[in-house]
Amino acid sequence: MTDLLRQEIATAAHTIIVKVGTRVLTDADGLLDQNRVAALAEELHQLMATGRKVALVTSGAVGAGLGRLQLGKRPTNLAQLQAVAAVGQSHLMESYDRGLRAHGRHAAQLLLTAHDLDDRTGYLNVRNTIRALFEFGAVPVINENDTVSVDELMTTFGDNDRLAAMVTNLIRAPLLVLLSDVDGLYDGDPRDPDSKLIPTVTRLDPSVFKLARDSVTGMSKGGMASKLEAARIATTAGENVIIANGRTPGNLAKIVAGELVGTLLLAQGQAIPAFKRWIGFTAQPRGILTLDAGARVAVEKKGKSLLAIGIVEATGSFRKGDIVSLQDAAGIEFARGLTNYSLEDLLKIKGLKTEKIAAALGQTWP
Repeated sequence: MTDLLRQEIATAAHTIIVKVGTRVLTDADGLLDQNRVAALAEELHQLMATGRKVALVTSGAVGAGLGRLQLGKRPTNLAQLQAVAAVGQSHLMESYDRGLRAHGRHAAQLLLTAHDLDDRTGYLNVRNTIRALFEFGAVPVINENDTVSVDELMTTFGDNDRLAAMVTNLIRAPLLVLLSDVDGLYDGDPRDPDSKLIPTVTRLDPSVFKLARDSVTGMSKGGMASKLEAARIATTAGENVIIANGRTPGNLAKIVAGELVGTLLLAQGQAIPAFKRWIGFTAQPRGILTLDAGARVAVEKKGKSLLAIGIVEATGSFRKGDIVSLQDAAGIEFARGLTNYSLEDLLKIKGLKTEKIAAALGQTWP
């Protein structure tokens, strides 16, 4: 059954980011399922045949490595985990490329770290590379570079759902599809036959996040909670998100046809400009400014610049021009921005009226 709203969203989705999780790609034994990879490659080809640009964010390197190395369980040692990921990544890419070449297309590997997107120049370089790959008709296959991550492969992005949301914002894709091993977001435990699938979420408020029920396994780092957080990043920037079952054949085709598949999470307001997306959702703040209630209202509600008098505290390690997080007294981040002062100078002028700043900084005026 088609839906007019979904048809409108699908029609406008000239570029689609598809994220696929480990549990979609592996079999009951946790090994890479070649038939599923081939089926996914065919579905990606079909999307591109409609004239759309498609990028894939994929998990599964560790799972693929476990199978190729014939290991019975996931190593706990970081170096061994990274070695497994290195072996698995080549196996994973080989499988994607074989599946896409069957349809006359090519897989292009992009391994990213948080630093690649945190740096503005690197961020733009990644964006330009993806755009060039689209021009060549190739499929960007994106994963975190697990072989150089140092957080026990609880990746520097947090998980590939978050990475997919960042890529969505990076290239301003109107639609992000998160393929999971469940049909979407339920109003209860998905295993409970009385639970019902929620077809549409118009607002991602705390009540929606409470619906996330994750079962932690040894293979997947994601789960519904991380998918909702990824959806928050993408929808806040003005893009739409659909969470659907990646194990159900033909779901991608149904999504672009506007059929009622999975859970649609609607964009919140108008699309945010590219530079603000980078500041708000990708770059890592170098410090924290704690503001009083009046300053928060001025910045958040009235769109005014932050004045020193409204700053209660400043922490971190930042220089003029760095990105800082703006938080209230409860430690809740409500905005980010570029600072005109270093931490050293801000500690001197916080809480001061504008006319007293020059003297506090030892500046003299002619």
